[in-house]
Amino acid sequence: MRLVIQRTSRAKVDVAERTVGSIGPGIMVLVGFGKEDTAKLPVSKSWETIINKMIGLRIFEDTEGRMNHSLKDFEGDILLISQFTLYASCRKGRRPSFTDAAAPALANSLFEKFTETVRTKAPGKVETGEFGALMNIDFVNWGPVTIFLDSKDFA
Repeated sequence: MRLVIQRTSRAKVDVAERTVGSIGPGIMVLVGFGKEDTAKLPVSKSWETIINKMIGLRIFEDTEGRMNHSLKDFEGDILLISQFTLYASCRKGRRPSFTDAAAPALANSLFEKFTETVRTKAPGKVETGEFGALMNIDFVNWGPVTIFLDSKDFA
């Protein structure tokens, strides 16, 4: 599993010109699953660790302007977007290969389980895009702050 976490002052996702999710201050997270991820992943230690890390990242400023606060400190929101292109390989040629990405059925199942787990731990609201849809994401990267997490780093 790979996550790209971006601190945002606001974010929304549209599908077919209708808004399907929107949040205030918090994080917008692109979530990708690889073919090495399995249906057993949600019960693994790395699954819990990466979710706790995502929610607990101290990437929000305190009164002195230092990144000392997490989402929990101000009850920030989360927008989750499924994105298989996080597993793109550009080693050969100029056309990315997505052979390392999880098959759509597995990725959808994992994304639903991921979203369920995040909702139980998140301090604010959790919104999502629409799996497999062509989405337009509008957000303000506040800072900018962008963090990359990979589950293999927490195995």
